[in-house]
Amino acid sequence: MNRKGNIVSYRPDVKVLDATIRDGGLVNNFYFDDDFVRALYLTNVKAGVDYMEFGYKASKDIFSPDKFGKWKFCDEADIRAIVGENNTDLKISVMADVGRTDFRRDIIPRSESVIDMVRVATYINTIPAAIEIVEHCHELGYETTVNIMAISNASDVDIDGALELLCQSHADGIYLVDSYGSLYPEQVARLSEKYLSYAEPAGKYIGMHAHNNQQLAFANTIEAMSLGVSYLDATVCSMGRGAGNCAMELLLGFFKNPKFNITPVLSFIEKQMLPLKASGVVWGYDVPYLLTGRLNRHPSSAIEFIRDGKTDYVDFYQDLLDRD
Repeated sequence: MNRKGNIVSYRPDVKVLDATIRDGGLVNNFYFDDDFVRALYLTNVKAGVDYMEFGYKASKDIFSPDKFGKWKFCDEADIRAIVGENNTDLKISVMADVGRTDFRRDIIPRSESVIDMVRVATYINTIPAAIEIVEHCHELGYETTVNIMAISNASDVDIDGALELLCQSHADGIYLVDSYGSLYPEQVARLSEKYLSYAEPAGKYIGMHAHNNQQLAFANTIEAMSLGVSYLDATVCSMGRGAGNCAMELLLGFFKNPKFNITPVLSFIEKQMLPLKASGVVWGYDVPYLLTGRLNRHPSSAIEFIRDGKTDYVDFYQDLLDRD
């Protein structure tokens, strides 16, 4: 597959989605105050970001509001308290996790909501359930995507089957998700070509959501983009679960499209992200994430290792190897 554009060109089809609150919320149980979220919203508007994901549409029957901040649930009133009627070019997104959302109860018609897009997170073995959510949200008037998580653990046969099903659905886009931060650019290129070979004939776009366990989230994102992937996720200062994600400031700094402006993001980092880190909220690349990424493992063991203040990396690595 030919590359689309080059390093000095820009692609008008590329869209950027800020997932700082949603993926970053996994670090602090979604306890962001309104001033922080409002400042990020205004930053994204000024920076030319296309979508801002406010969090999850999680079921309060499964997750207690006493244990999580409001952005785990993204009630309509809470979003409107930040954006009003959102009279801007920025679109608003939320994520519905298969098996963890009461989508029929908690997602209201688009005509009554300030939300523009619902992204459905699924593993490859729950694609039919994801499509059920997609069709429901499509009927309600929303843009929709399906984000296939942990794709590095899926076989080619299963990926082909999933893509075939999704291309028959009303999903507007399909996301390639490197949940474990285990993929290298060569693998991302092959998967991007596979996803696009299904999506383009069906009139759908492909997105990329990368994790930074091996410090390749940015490289993998621009590799996917160079082949035609057009929706790109990023978070400010890479804030996200474990090692975090593709850094928004890196991505905006790379683009040649004049609609994007890195300066508001730099200001937000100075005024909001540095104090957040100083308060003790922890995320970002560390050796244990390198090891789980290298072995294509969920980062939960690395998160626990770091939380416990351990530094016996060799023992941790051997323990991971012993689990094979």
